[in-house]
Amino acid sequence: MKNCVYILYCSDERYYVGSTVDLNIRIKQHQNGKVEATKKRRPLKIIFSQEFKTKHDAHKIELWIKKQKSRKLLEQIIADNIIKKRL
Repeated sequence: MKNCVYILYCSDERYYVGSTVDLNIRIKQHQNGKVEATKKRRPLKIIFSQEFKTKHDAHKIELWIKKQKSRKLLEQIIADNIIKKRL
């Protein structure tokens, strides 16, 4: 999966939002403790991912989600299984 936004559910019952150009590699980095933001929050479970046309689009959506600071928004994205934000 290329150019995607993903959501992880962490052991502290919080969510982590990220974007990447290679989801499989990035998830392995999270699981192996190589990502500082999630290192102490393992185990992690990937619960959502969505592809975008470009790396820039994925990163822009990631930043938009983080700026909202809304658990409700994250849970709505997960429930709908889609990010409805237009670029």
